[in-house]
Amino acid sequence: MTTLFDPLSAGDLTLANRVVMAPLTRNRSPNAVPGDLAVTYYSQRATAGLIVTEATAISHQGQGYAHVPGLYGADQLAGWKRVTDAVHKAGGKIVVQLWHVGRISHTTLQPGGGKPVSASAIRAKSKTYLVKPDGSGEFVETSEPRALETAELPGIVDDFRRAAKAAIEVAGFDGVEIHGANGYLIDQFLRSSTNHRSDNYGGSIENRSRLLFEVVDAVTGAAGAGKTGIRLSPVTPSNDASDADPQPLFNHVVEGLGARGLAYIHVVEGATGGARDFNQGDKPFSYAELKATYQKAGGQGAWLVNNGYNKELAEKAVADGRADLVAFGKLFIANPDLVSRLKQNVELNAPDSATFYGGTAKGYTDYPTAA
Repeated sequence: MTTLFDPLSAGDLTLANRVVMAPLTRNRSPNAVPGDLAVTYYSQRATAGLIVTEATAISHQGQGYAHVPGLYGADQLAGWKRVTDAVHKAGGKIVVQLWHVGRISHTTLQPGGGKPVSASAIRAKSKTYLVKPDGSGEFVETSEPRALETAELPGIVDDFRRAAKAAIEVAGFDGVEIHGANGYLIDQFLRSSTNHRSDNYGGSIENRSRLLFEVVDAVTGAAGAGKTGIRLSPVTPSNDASDADPQPLFNHVVEGLGARGLAYIHVVEGATGGARDFNQGDKPFSYAELKATYQKAGGQGAWLVNNGYNKELAEKAVADGRADLVAFGKLFIANPDLVSRLKQNVELNAPDSATFYGGTAKGYTDYPTAA
């Protein structure tokens, strides 16, 4: 019987176990540069089969929160290189999550104080995180976005390509994960509530999926398909995202991904950080159907599941063959040695939610390992 602790090959990634550190925004990279704390934080967690970094902006325009890292400047890439070197020295594997937030941003974070961009000019009923002059953080309403012109979209795709190439060749990552989830830019194009376009990127499912596939093709061309994963969240309401009929939409997406040879598909089940049984539309979403559609289309990438998994749920998912990999988020925040704790049934540290976003080492690198 397959266990959480058995090795696995996901595309070109050879993983020591099936426990994945989920991408976790921590807002501790001033000037978008990962620093000493990030080096310690990620290397502490290098026993994960795979680390997926916090979401990382592919461009200045793609940034939506204060003190999140980027991939578009030399200092940012150098900071990430220090992180990947430390993780590799500790025996780990690490991929970076490529992020464009779209409308989930604020004018003070945008180039020249401009409006955030999106599929359509629809303001999100959501908040972002800013840092005040005194250094304290606060959550504020997102700014009104503008709709991207059709002629701007090749530039967005090229930003993803450049970031993927730099992530592998300069920053030393083992691979990349495209962030296509949680109501950010790619997801804004996918979903009917946020995409009211009348060009070739709006209307039909095929059109709304066009940007996603263009990004995937650009990223795989730069990083290699076997080093590329993608994150999807078919029914999450995060960042005011919704679709009236998500099953055919995401079936179409994974059917298209099946022929592209990706390393893995990362699926958030239910509401991100919330109820696993959350649904949108008139009927429950079938993740079994989603996976079957992907495999029927030739998809051989590892199937990575995420959202509220504990050891019992994770072991069952892997043993039943429902998942190849399981991502853990808050548990990895509080337990740098999560893999050994799970394997040895050691009591887990409880995460301190007050220190999730922003701050210093407290609640970031000071959680104890098991004796």
